[in-house]
Amino acid sequence: KINPEISFVIITAYGTVENAVKAMRIGAYDYISKPVDLDELDLLLERIIERKNLKSENQFLKNQLQEKHKFTSVISQSPVMEEVLSVASRAAESKATVLITGENGTGKEVIARATHYSSPRKDKPFIAVNIPALSENLVESELFGHEKGAFTSADKLKKGRFEIAHGGTIFLDEIGDMTPNTQVKLLRTLQEHTIERVGGTESIEIDVRILAATNQDLEKKIEEGTFREDLFYRLNIVRIHVPALNERREDILPLIECFLQKFMEENGKENIEISKEATDKLLKYNYPGNVRELENIIERAVVLSRSNVITESDLSIKVRGLQDEAVLPIRETGTLVEQVETLEKKLIYDALTEVNGNQTKAGKLLGLTERNLRYKLKKYNIKK
Repeated sequence: KINPEISFVIITAYGTVENAVKAMRIGAYDYISKPVDLDELDLLLERIIERKNLKSENQFLKNQLQEKHKFTSVISQSPVMEEVLSVASRAAESKATVLITGENGTGKEVIARATHYSSPRKDKPFIAVNIPALSENLVESELFGHEKGAFTSADKLKKGRFEIAHGGTIFLDEIGDMTPNTQVKLLRTLQEHTIERVGGTESIEIDVRILAATNQDLEKKIEEGTFREDLFYRLNIVRIHVPALNERREDILPLIECFLQKFMEENGKENIEISKEATDKLLKYNYPGNVRELENIIERAVVLSRSNVITESDLSIKVRGLQDEAVLPIRETGTLVEQVETLEKKLIYDALTEVNGNQTKAGKLLGLTERNLRYKLKKYNIKK
């Protein structure tokens, strides 16, 4: 039996197409006819070495990626978070759909990635899709693909996210924002394990595991008639609720240490510490933005620190302002949603002002992707 890790070349005096095919079938990289041209052989060996190095590098990066996203890399010292990881690790071994619930910034995608990379599908694609960030007119095309000529700008066939994720996992984030028409198509995909491209008539078989997440009350949306009950039950086979950071306060200190190390490495800094006063402030803080907010606080402090000690004053004014805002009494006018939106709009505006309108930097400060930030800029009519 030939070791698949070994690359070999066949040298033959009978250079026919038939012999070439036979050589490839038994695993040869290539074949050369006699008499051997040494320059041709050198070139061939260089290609073999280059391919082997590339293959080893790809495998190394893939192993790194898998290790980075496994459950063992998730910070969890609190009992409530340990239970989350216990349920998720058991779910990882199955093919069942998983519905992950929790507030914004709690780490729902972290749990989704860990579930994928701890599953038998770990060597296949993990495709994350943020539903609100997709254009309402193109969401079905993005998810299911489209045929050439399906609509005005469809000048060529395009595979959707489901086809790209074949054999692996697709993560549908904020599924509560999915349009009714797309909900129908997703339900059919779950039932029949097929998709149909926009503008097409062919049913394409797919093997994709679906993980979904939401920060909304889907049962309430069912009562309101904005989310399909049958789709909910298809998604809600295994349900995992990721707690708010306030509910897992034992994890705050190890998260601080983890983020501090991460951002020191990313920014080429060494031996940065956080003062006791700053640590106490971080431990007492309420974190309405959950883990994502804590991560942003630490990153900003590391980036802007002028010495090797992060002090209270290095914690952004925006952060202190948010803390003060969080303990203000509820205003007499406006619903909770309206007040949260007002605060969110102010934070986005302040972040853009701080970085002179650079959306990439503003998104990083806020813990938002550029696409998510563009969506919110449009939502709140904030001009660049």
